[in-house]
Amino acid sequence: MPLALLILALSAFAIGTTEFVIMGLLPDVARSLSVSIPSAGWLISGYALGVAIGAPIMAVATASLPRKRALLLLMGIFIVGNVLCAVATDYNFLMVARIITALCHGAFFGIGSVVAASLVPENKKASAVALMFTGLTLANVLGVPLGTALGQVAGWQMPFWVVAVLGVLSLIGLWRVMPSGHDEEKTDLRAEIGQLRNAGLWAALSTTMLFSAATFALFTYVAPLLEDVTHLSPQGITWTLFLIGLGLTVGNYIGGRLADWSLGTALTGIFIVLAVVSSIVRWTSPSLIPVEINLFLWAMVSFAAVPGLQVNVMIFGKAAPNLAATLNIGAFNLGNALGAWVGGSVISAGLGLQAVPLAAGALALTAVLAMRVSLRLARDEVPACAAAVA
Repeated sequence: MPLALLILALSAFAIGTTEFVIMGLLPDVARSLSVSIPSAGWLISGYALGVAIGAPIMAVATASLPRKRALLLLMGIFIVGNVLCAVATDYNFLMVARIITALCHGAFFGIGSVVAASLVPENKKASAVALMFTGLTLANVLGVPLGTALGQVAGWQMPFWVVAVLGVLSLIGLWRVMPSGHDEEKTDLRAEIGQLRNAGLWAALSTTMLFSAATFALFTYVAPLLEDVTHLSPQGITWTLFLIGLGLTVGNYIGGRLADWSLGTALTGIFIVLAVVSSIVRWTSPSLIPVEINLFLWAMVSFAAVPGLQVNVMIFGKAAPNLAATLNIGAFNLGNALGAWVGGSVISAGLGLQAVPLAAGALALTAVLAMRVSLRLARDEVPACAAAVA
């Protein structure tokens, strides 16, 4: 196993922790800053929109840089953003700090996934990307619950100081271990931008966005749901987030294997199952044991799609791997913002927290439709890709 993959996983762990830890601290942040839960949820949406907008901008800005140097620059921005989050004292400052932190996210995962795939044989690319994204899932197993517990004891700002330190360690690891890539092909910016005319690429990106919206419509409000409906204590919420993280990790591993086997079939099946398990949370949420089992299964299914979705976009964007992979991370986070908005709108409309899982299930079904369009375009417009996504 290339050591560089482990460093990429560590970097993904740091980035994933700073993105997701605020979900476990949402009630604390809302109380501390004197805002409502839906308003606090916009801190998640703001980060996601920062990723979606910043991803293509940073991809173009770093296009002329070697991939190693680009990753070091992006990690530097990440460290600065987390320090600003840690010193934030009001809602608006925290929102700006979150957006600054988000600027590095999309390009880092996009370029990092291209590097990860380049370190292994062709038939192991999805598994290599899955290994990098294991850092993201471990952020939910360890980073989010531990960060939530730390934030509840020492204040919600403290986890951001810890993540800034992790960022420094990742920066050192990238500098020392990452291959310099002297033999990598020089990026052709015109070819990268030209790939944006590919309809299949946009169908694949839309699939990613709708899947992510389905996931984060529920994930964003899982802490308030557990607090107000299941009546869990803060410690109970922390342990539930740990359980969700375990599910995400298992799902990420299984998803990488399934995507290497049959990409299109795997993703379509995952989306259908996601619609079912998300909706069932509506009825299991009042009871502790059923909702814990339900959320573990939901988490496992959710992250089973992540490696496949990244590879799906990279297949359509072979002529522009950096931009395509980065745009896919932007699509993930645009879906994150959309899901948080849908969930918040359901709550603001007076339908209650228990209606959020139903909205998440409906969004998952729209991802199925987008995936079918993507598969058809692969067959009709890009025959060379058909076997890869079948």
